[in-house]
Amino acid sequence: MATRRPSFICASCLRTLKSTTKPQTARQFASTSIRSASEEQDLPRWQQPPPAMKMPIRLRPEPRQPKWRVNKDEDKLNEAYDKFLGSVASGRGSDLLDQETKWLAVTHKSHSHGSLGFNDRLAYLGKRIVDLQASLALLSAPASPLTSNFDPEHVYNHPSLEGLDNISVPNKMQVLDKTRLAKLAGMYGLDGVVRWKPKKSDNLEGSGVNTVMAHTIYSIVGAVAMQKGGDLAAKVARKRVLQPLGLR
Repeated sequence: MATRRPSFICASCLRTLKSTTKPQTARQFASTSIRSASEEQDLPRWQQPPPAMKMPIRLRPEPRQPKWRVNKDEDKLNEAYDKFLGSVASGRGSDLLDQETKWLAVTHKSHSHGSLGFNDRLAYLGKRIVDLQASLALLSAPASPLTSNFDPEHVYNHPSLEGLDNISVPNKMQVLDKTRLAKLAGMYGLDGVVRWKPKKSDNLEGSGVNTVMAHTIYSIVGAVAMQKGGDLAAKVARKRVLQPLGLR
């Protein structure tokens, strides 16, 4: 019994479809694509984007500005980690984190459109840790002369509450100003290993370099917390971030 053709396909179109349809060719093409993708996945994620995230062609023309290059030297990366974390570790600071985490912590989402992974989540955790340690340091700092004299008739002037006036939004913004954190990142050599893509390679300040550098400091603190625990991360925040900024 002959099969009936669908009513919405004419006879000539049906004959054309039967003559051109080759399911075996489609299967061969699919297997070839899988093999080529598996070969490209030999490199780790931080070195090469996944094949499915690569664009076959460039949609926009190259910008008319100096070409921006990022660090690919692992020795230079380890040297920056040694400067930043060396004094809080028993050995080299670069040994605290594994290779993938070290590269991830210095990768901004602007680099390669985020296809290599980026440090936003690590920076969120690290910022919370640094912010808490800054509050504790401000709380133990000397009180203002206006609140240091205890008046028995005013309970809110008790000596135990003297440090509360130090924990204010302006004080914390002044201590953790992104410009100061960016200078600190440059002192540790992090500015030479951060992977990011400025909007204008000839105008880094206008492209937000200070924000990116502060973001990287937070992300490294967050990476230490994830792999080595909160105690060591808090120690890094106090000794390697707050103390160089003048807050003890």
